[in-house]
Amino acid sequence: MTSKLDQLREMTTVVADTGDIEAVARLKPVDCTTNPTIVLKALGTPMFADAVKEAVSWGKSQTGDQKAVVAAVADRLAISVGAALVKLVPGRVSTEVDADLSFDTEASIAKGRAIIAAYEERGISRDRILIKLASTWEGIRAAEVLQKEGIDCNLTLLFSMAQAVACAEAKAFLISPFVGRIMDWYKKSTGEDYTSETDPGVLSVRAIYNYYKANGIKTIVMGASFRNAGEIEALAGCDRLTISPALLEELSKAEGTLERKLSPDTSTAAPLQTLDEKTFRWQLNEDAMATEKLSEGIRAFAKDLQALRSIVEKELAAA
Repeated sequence: MTSKLDQLREMTTVVADTGDIEAVARLKPVDCTTNPTIVLKALGTPMFADAVKEAVSWGKSQTGDQKAVVAAVADRLAISVGAALVKLVPGRVSTEVDADLSFDTEASIAKGRAIIAAYEERGISRDRILIKLASTWEGIRAAEVLQKEGIDCNLTLLFSMAQAVACAEAKAFLISPFVGRIMDWYKKSTGEDYTSETDPGVLSVRAIYNYYKANGIKTIVMGASFRNAGEIEALAGCDRLTISPALLEELSKAEGTLERKLSPDTSTAAPLQTLDEKTFRWQLNEDAMATEKLSEGIRAFAKDLQALRSIVEKELAAA
């Protein structure tokens, strides 16, 4: 019998949530997605030692404000990780806009354009890259502009229907609703344990998927942030799922029949919504889980971004 991973691939595009080059080469996902945490881990491996040296050498040749040089070198390193992943997957690699720009639409647009330009300088076309933005009102508006310029976007840190509706209206290429982090919040809040069928994160993604398919919305739904294989199995049939190497390995060894849980053919009627800024902010505010997890996620990515920049600063000083 084929593994559950192979069965999943028959109904869902499998994406690797990692910067681990060896794992990507071994597990052969279609796409890869990164964030500052993943970039930081990747740069700590011997495989990227030369990339670090190159970026630091480039940084030493730059003039101007030191803080800006440090940020530019950190960007260069993130692109180096992305470029290495592009060579291994047939599809897309997501590269994240700085978390500290999550509430600045114009700066996020500029950063998205700069990321695409940096990839194009390395001979990598924009159709291989997704610009990853937090699903804040400002991030969604930035995605709306970038999409019109032919720059496809991945809206991440998505925890609520309000965010999903706004992303659809902006015609975002892809959204990443976070399954495990939603379950974490509810488990902590209620003290309850959840099965894969009662998991609030799973139910949230199913509702978003149904809303999109029922209304003919083209934005891709990519479940993310899984805590166990059961959550993944409960979303079999979702457009895409981005999965850690550990869970990919587990699924590759798991046998048995994998039942399809999501399909465009079984979506039920869901009224199409429209959200202005005031309504979006109010609905997000009324969802304590989404508000807390969005803020927490931005803080965590910003912390790892700062850690990356601190490493760059030390490397530049020592060079």
